[in-house]
Amino acid sequence: MRQHNKTVPTGFRGDMANGFNPNDTSHLTADDLDHIARRQRLLGPAYRLFYRSPVEISRAKGVFLYDKHGNEYLDAYNNVASLGHSHPRVVHAIQDQLGTLCTHTRYMQNQLLDYAEMLIRTFGGELGRTGCAMFTCTGSEANDLALRVARFFTGKTGIIVTAEAYHGNSGAVAAISPSLGKKSTLDPYVRTVAAPDSYRLPVAEIGRRMAEDVTRQIADIERHGGGFAAFIADSAFSSDGLYVDPVDVLAPVAEVVRRAGGLFIADEVQSGFGRTGTHLWGHARHSVQPDIVTMGKPMGNGYPVAGVVLRPELVSEFGASMRYFNTFGGNSVAIAAAKAVLDTIIEEHLMQNASKIGSQILEGLNDLQKKYEFVGDVRGTGLYFGVELVKDRDLKIPDMDRALAVVNGLRDRRILISATGADAHILKIRPPLVFTSEHAGRLLEGIDQALAAV
Repeated sequence: MRQHNKTVPTGFRGDMANGFNPNDTSHLTADDLDHIARRQRLLGPAYRLFYRSPVEISRAKGVFLYDKHGNEYLDAYNNVASLGHSHPRVVHAIQDQLGTLCTHTRYMQNQLLDYAEMLIRTFGGELGRTGCAMFTCTGSEANDLALRVARFFTGKTGIIVTAEAYHGNSGAVAAISPSLGKKSTLDPYVRTVAAPDSYRLPVAEIGRRMAEDVTRQIADIERHGGGFAAFIADSAFSSDGLYVDPVDVLAPVAEVVRRAGGLFIADEVQSGFGRTGTHLWGHARHSVQPDIVTMGKPMGNGYPVAGVVLRPELVSEFGASMRYFNTFGGNSVAIAAAKAVLDTIIEEHLMQNASKIGSQILEGLNDLQKKYEFVGDVRGTGLYFGVELVKDRDLKIPDMDRALAVVNGLRDRRILISATGADAHILKIRPPLVFTSEHAGRLLEGIDQALAAV
């Protein structure tokens, strides 16, 4: 039976601005309603769909997704398939390796070592010269492992994250991910600091303020016991609202962290692998040398592979004192996929493409900011953008309702993006690295139309 109540449940929109509302279904077809009812019965309520009108995807190629009717959707959000969907080089690498061998890391395999060496060399400084790699299946696992190593090495438990951070969904990393919502329990040893809000704070003061905030939280951790182990951040501050500039924010924080005996962990799950255009790794834009780097999502372009690169002394005693093994982490097929991805990024100059096409999109978004009074701020680097919608430019009041309308308006125009930030009022635009000028033009035209409609 169709429901006509369009009231959004308390806390629903704050959790996900582009999420499907089960109390707003009067516009859906009978087939859609049957599918949704079956999905909820079989998967339970925790599995949420995107968009007011969910999209049923049947296949994908390049930067496009296709529904069962053959309708084409421009994917301007999916960071997993960062080389584009069904990239032939990755597909062939997976197929060939799967037909040859798929086994774990406890056998000698040159491909595993060759990729580890290649990956480590992409980092500068000490990590690039002497770092070690450890492999997992997901970014959540990678961050979980990073926490284990940091706490073992320091003998401390306290972790500092940003106020709306998301670092994964295992028990350990969900407990350091405030963005999962107020009902998601945080570890008692976790402290939060404000994100570097370049829209509301004096830009010249952001790095100093954040370092001072971290210093205060370290003192609070020490006062309450357990000691300070690590600071972890996504250098694009993706879940906080996407703050990519200025790039002098993390260096003073790293200095404070190390002075206190803690480790600096760079979460590159969203900002790594060329996403920012100018650097392969997001932390490199800030000229920071992390102690530990975690990776995931785009590492295998859809195949589950993730990893950690860290200073060798951090893992030496950890590895000697306890066994670390991951049945599927770093398996033969995962490594083949990962190598194909990194080879493609380098050989097809996808970072340069991200910078070039990203500049076109950023310029277009800045033009839209001038056109629409409710577009308060535009932020971006490479192929990663945040567009902040506000009710009042002077007061900078977040406008979640309008963001929700724009995200769904774009979906109706068959362009897929998302939203981010504590108030879910920031449009999150994250196209594949293979976007072309034509794709950028279609995206900008669609955003213009969706903004005009609200």
